[in-house]
Amino acid sequence: MLIMHKLVLVAQSGAAAVLYILLALSVYSVGVVLERWWYFRKRKLDMAATDEALTKRLRTGDVAGAQADLGQLRAVEAEVLRDALDYYADGPDSFQEIVQKGIRQRRKVFESSLLFLGTLGSNSPFVGLFGTVLGVVAAFKELGAASATMATSSGSGGMGNVMSGIAEALIATAVGILVAIPAVIAYNLFQKKCNDIEENSGALANQVLAIMKSTKLHKNSHKSASTAVLDDVKAAKVLRQAEANG
Repeated sequence: MLIMHKLVLVAQSGAAAVLYILLALSVYSVGVVLERWWYFRKRKLDMAATDEALTKRLRTGDVAGAQADLGQLRAVEAEVLRDALDYYADGPDSFQEIVQKGIRQRRKVFESSLLFLGTLGSNSPFVGLFGTVLGVVAAFKELGAASATMATSSGSGGMGNVMSGIAEALIATAVGILVAIPAVIAYNLFQKKCNDIEENSGALANQVLAIMKSTKLHKNSHKSASTAVLDDVKAAKVLRQAEANG
């Protein structure tokens, strides 16, 4: 009974404490949302223009120029491709490995604070519900105390107090839901932004790989043609020597 009595005393002040915690988390989540929005806004990539400029540079073999163009962009995709182009001469496999490495290294940065938003969105309603339970416990405690001290009363006053207490306790659940909805929306939007970064990086990398393979194929075909010409020249020379000896 002593433990239950202490728990009831905690419940009487617990509902208000939970409400203040939810309000503090709400303010912090607004700051996180604004920071992430600004981060992605400053690093927005014009995919079509970047792909066109990169293709134009690499088809002429101007790798340094492509890196210079990417260096002027603040997008995460541009940083990944710029670092990977250092391995352009090492072949497609090396280039692709560096692209994957760059994405993994930067994932912690562009996914920063998303765990907080996801956790807040999924758990704040339960925190609010916890505050409501504490408030209801405190309201029934007040009802019991009022019934014991008002023997001549019909009890309507005590019932009014408990109804008022329950109404106040339900505010915690409402606040918990109110905190969760924007957090979930922001989490989904920013998660989509993160997925776009990875997809854009992969698309640009595939374009570079295609250029690398086509350039290599062109060189091999040119080399084969040159070898065939040399073989024809040698064959003609041997034929002339044979005719001269004959």
